[in-house]
Amino acid sequence: MTQLKSQQNSTSLNLKSEQSDELNSRVSPWLARIIYPIGCYFVLPFFFGKIQIQGQENIPLQDPVIIAPTHRSRWDAFIIPYALGRLVSGRDLRFMVSANEVKGIQGWVIRRMGGFPVNTDRPQLNSVHYSVELLKSNQEMLVIFPEGGIFNDYQIHPLKRGVAMIALKAKIDKSNRGVKILPVGIRYSQPYPSWGTDVKVDIGSPLTVSEYLGKSPRQSSQKLTAALQKRLQQLYEN
Repeated sequence: MTQLKSQQNSTSLNLKSEQSDELNSRVSPWLARIIYPIGCYFVLPFFFGKIQIQGQENIPLQDPVIIAPTHRSRWDAFIIPYALGRLVSGRDLRFMVSANEVKGIQGWVIRRMGGFPVNTDRPQLNSVHYSVELLKSNQEMLVIFPEGGIFNDYQIHPLKRGVAMIALKAKIDKSNRGVKILPVGIRYSQPYPSWGTDVKVDIGSPLTVSEYLGKSPRQSSQKLTAALQKRLQQLYEN
């Protein structure tokens, strides 16, 4: 019996270690000092035409925050740090990224710039727990694309409830903190951005998660998701 318990404990520890390795990511100070200036001052201004950003005053500078942007291109992963990252808010960003993107050299860079993988087809609880812990640390902002994929058009697609569920869990686990969701609308002048494409970024006022607590977790997540959908729609109509 003692041997069996020992084997079970060992298996549990191994599983936790595998999950930790799978989600292992951080913002590398030396790499961020190189990539941020290159991206913000050279790559984006050279590639794009006019980059218009509105609403930066809405970025929370202290509270736990989930940034919830529309997803129209792979360029979004560069536009978001440009519009909301450390050079603007003083806060680094952590990205929830599709697992098939976190491979090879690209995966090495993504992990060291704050990205961590999630299986978008079958999300695991460990990625939810990891996201909640990031929010509870109250240092970095977490970026999750609520539409769940890239859509090369100009309309808001139905949102997944994952953003709301993570925000609500973080609020419950640390109720003295004002967890917020920050809606961000990203629009390109072309469905498939190419050289000279204009970009418009609208940062909306944040949603305070505590205001959407309902009678049950499901009801709360539905209310919060609907409110986020409406807010993103309003940004797109501006």
